[in-house]
Amino acid sequence: MKIGVLYERWHETEEYPGENMEDTAAKKKRKRPKLDREEIFAALTKLGHEPSYIELDGENQTLFAIARAKVDLIFNLVDSYGGNDSHDYNIPAFLELLDIPYTGTGPHGLILAQDKSVSKKIVAFHGLKTPFSAVSHHGRVDYAHDVKFPLIVKPSSEDGSIGIDVGSVVTSVKELMERIDRLHGEFDCPVLIEEYIEGREIYAAFVGNASPEALPLVELDLSRLPPDTPRIAGREVKFERDSEIYRLTKSALAENLDEDAIERLQEAGRTAYRALRLRDYGRIDMRLTSEGDIYVIEANPNPWLSSSAEFAIAARGSERTYTEAIGAIIDAARSRYPHRFK
Repeated sequence: MKIGVLYERWHETEEYPGENMEDTAAKKKRKRPKLDREEIFAALTKLGHEPSYIELDGENQTLFAIARAKVDLIFNLVDSYGGNDSHDYNIPAFLELLDIPYTGTGPHGLILAQDKSVSKKIVAFHGLKTPFSAVSHHGRVDYAHDVKFPLIVKPSSEDGSIGIDVGSVVTSVKELMERIDRLHGEFDCPVLIEEYIEGREIYAAFVGNASPEALPLVELDLSRLPPDTPRIAGREVKFERDSEIYRLTKSALAENLDEDAIERLQEAGRTAYRALRLRDYGRIDMRLTSEGDIYVIEANPNPWLSSSAEFAIAARGSERTYTEAIGAIIDAARSRYPHRFK
């Protein structure tokens, strides 16, 4: 097939996030890691497809280029438009208007996953545990008498740990109000005030649609963080390569889980995956407490597909190569267009 790899550059403002690349020695010492789109392009080539890049720049000319693209399928890697993360759902909506097949979650699922306060209500409706929460916006706060300290405070409509750092966990009303004020000033969206759940950070990845396959569970190990540092997956943990916090954490296949816990975690993840209308591939983030309780934290449609990311780790745990994992995503997307692909 001819496959267009659709991406945008807004998150690539630094060649090495968190590092001072003015240091020529650092430039010579480190070889630039491949971007996810480059790895996907190579995988598609190995699978016998004809990939090409389509860069989204936030201008109408790009949209016209997509409409004119002579491809059979779009591999959608876009998670913003014009630098606005909240506009990501417009891209698959545009592709649907053009009747162009594409990979990943559609506009409905992206909207549901993006609005954390709504997604939590949907998850709870389906019988899953999720931390008690309230939403604050423009001085108004939801009724939430069950919320108690410590709390984690984060933007309600952002992803990629945007707005989440070591200061996100608060233990007093003063800290809570200061954090709310800071986030309101930085982001034009409601603030989610959520009960902080202590426990293991578990990621459940899935491939497929009607009967999504659960991949082996992945854990972000936060146990080595300093005692006074909240055990959360904030920006420091995920992206600040030169920070001590980044060096002390890592993701790997989850260990020391009994069969019952694995089954319950995967079933909770599968329920959330379906309820929030994720498609083709996705990841559900959960917390497992010392008492064995499972809390769904959030959904990640179209998660990062770098070979070092959690989805790829889970795929390797299922005895798939990176190329085979990309092939599984393509197969899942094709299955949604039976009239186009036979």
